[in-house]
Amino acid sequence: MVEMFLYDEEDEAKIQFVGFVGEHSRYDLTLIYTDRHYGKTIVLNTQNNKFGIIGKDDLEEEGYISHILGLSPEEGEEVTEYLHDVIDI
Repeated sequence: MVEMFLYDEEDEAKIQFVGFVGEHSRYDLTLIYTDRHYGKTIVLNTQNNKFGIIGKDDLEEEGYISHILGLSPEEGEEVTEYLHDVIDI
């Protein structure tokens, strides 16, 4: 039984489902845009069930995307290049 909620909120979200083929692999991602998480985007790698809360600052961290989404370094670079085009903040 739940004794105390830390939070229980609802929020409007825009959800984008993306599948694309790069030089190194095929990618299936789900991007969730909300006003929560300081404007960052929730990015889900639906092939391996890994996700991250990602903003423009995270895209600049070398190796971060490959680590957080469970990708090889080469795959991480391809996904980072794509995310640079779609993440606004």
